[in-house]
Amino acid sequence: MTNEEIFNKVQAILMDQFDLESDDVKPATNFEDDIDADSLDLFEVLNRVEDEFGIELEVAEDIKTVQDLVNKISEQLAAKN
Repeated sequence: MTNEEIFNKVQAILMDQFDLESDDVKPATNFEDDIDADSLDLFEVLNRVEDEFGIELEVAEDIKTVQDLVNKISEQLAAKN
């Protein structure tokens, strides 16, 4: 799966979870500053991502932006194969 495909799925999850438009969710979008997501929101997003991609993620302090999350998913998918 390419990073673009991963991003598109993450974007769809975030649009649904936070009632956002596609223009609101870019790789540089910061969860806290741009979406106003708190730790519980991020936990819920990670749960949905885990279900969608069939991987396990830990709530990590280093996931600040959408791109950070895409990178984590990509790493997990690569490790799985």
